[in-house]
Amino acid sequence: MIIGSHCTGLDFLIGEMKKRGYSCQFLAVGSMGGVLAAKRGECDLASTHLLDPKSGIYNAHLITKTLHLVKGYRRNQGILFRKEDPNFAECKNDFDKVIKKSISNSEIRMINRNRGSGTRVLLDRLLKNNRPTGFYQEAKSHNSVAAAISQKRADWGIAIRSVAEDLSLGFHPIQNEEYDFIIPKERMERIEVIEFLNLLKETKIHNHLNSLGLEVGQHKNIPN
Repeated sequence: MIIGSHCTGLDFLIGEMKKRGYSCQFLAVGSMGGVLAAKRGECDLASTHLLDPKSGIYNAHLITKTLHLVKGYRRNQGILFRKEDPNFAECKNDFDKVIKKSISNSEIRMINRNRGSGTRVLLDRLLKNNRPTGFYQEAKSHNSVAAAISQKRADWGIAIRSVAEDLSLGFHPIQNEEYDFIIPKERMERIEVIEFLNLLKETKIHNHLNSLGLEVGQHKNIPN
């Protein structure tokens, strides 16, 4: 049982687990929801990408005496928009100007992410105290953000690069982040958990994750 933040890379890993004969379920509740579920012993793994604003390090601040952190992979978060939308034509040249206009113009609609997700943290930091049109429309996954923009139910949002490419959307990078897994220590010896962690070590798995626009390698487990 995996609870936490959604990622296309995680979708692939779950698919691989099922191919190998393991039952594997995922509940998308956001990074913080996953961490809390792990603390309560309600899952085998929690997927998370939460930045500690004090240290600037991802996820290590979430460790407790009962939780173990395994590094996963890096991914690029950014603004998604339709390539033909003139409101975002100058993203590359003057991103700050474009985003300020998008926030203040009531005719430009955003799509938000669910509270407790790591992406929502990025959005809240970007928006500050502003509540632009669409602020209360929340998506639970990166795919949902991309679909809403592609279908013109929203004009912009934040998601990972790979979902933008899948739907031929425009993408402007904001931040590289670390997508990791937190495991209750009492679950570390479960065969399903061991197999999942072994997946993260396989070269062919690394290659496929890299093909999805995710960066694997040179991650070290945090001592805990």
